[in-house]
Amino acid sequence: MKNAIKFIVPCVALAVAGLAAAQPAPGGWTPPQNVLQLSANGTVEVPQDMLSITLQATREGNDAAVVQSQLKQVLDAALAEARKSAQPGQLDVRTGNFNLHPRYTRDGKTAGWQGTAELVLEGRDFARVSQLAGRLDSLTVGNISYGLSRETRAKAEGEAQTLAIDAFKQKASVLARDFGFGGYTLREVAVNAEYGNPMPRVMAMKAPMAASADAPVPVEPGKANVVVNVSGSVQLK
Repeated sequence: MKNAIKFIVPCVALAVAGLAAAQPAPGGWTPPQNVLQLSANGTVEVPQDMLSITLQATREGNDAAVVQSQLKQVLDAALAEARKSAQPGQLDVRTGNFNLHPRYTRDGKTAGWQGTAELVLEGRDFARVSQLAGRLDSLTVGNISYGLSRETRAKAEGEAQTLAIDAFKQKASVLARDFGFGGYTLREVAVNAEYGNPMPRVMAMKAPMAASADAPVPVEPGKANVVVNVSGSVQLK
């Protein structure tokens, strides 16, 4: 699937300070004159290209050591199998949370132990990740989420930054002219990037979903917004 990039029209906010004659402040200091404060956003929409599937095993019993041992055995076996399909960047394998906690009766007495172990599969090869998740039938699917790879996000941030800077400069020029000035000089500027998800595809299971033998876990990525904000002030000339 081709990763098409959609550009979104930037939005701009502004404020003007000191266009009218200012009174000297106490001590002889005069506030800056003809200073324009504004901000501009550049947004780039890109397909999510990272898949993360969290698999989990749950065991319970009367003996904490036994429950812990059972979880360790299941996790070790699944990890050994998963490593056979691992490929850096395309399919990375790591362990997640490993929890063991007591269960209590209504009167507060210990009634046994319950534990959970997690195995996390993540990468850019959606088919490889989902197929492996389906093969590991000793575990159940606890969560599926999507994101952007470092390379995709860096590229999108660069494009969004260019859009935001261009919008900032264009707006500053237009406003300088509208206020009767010939141009402007940049006083200060700040650039910030953020990551948003306009069409969430995160699948947080209320109950663990069992993966049928060798059947790939169904996945469907969405798109994400990478937003860069440029804000600052200019001196009208």
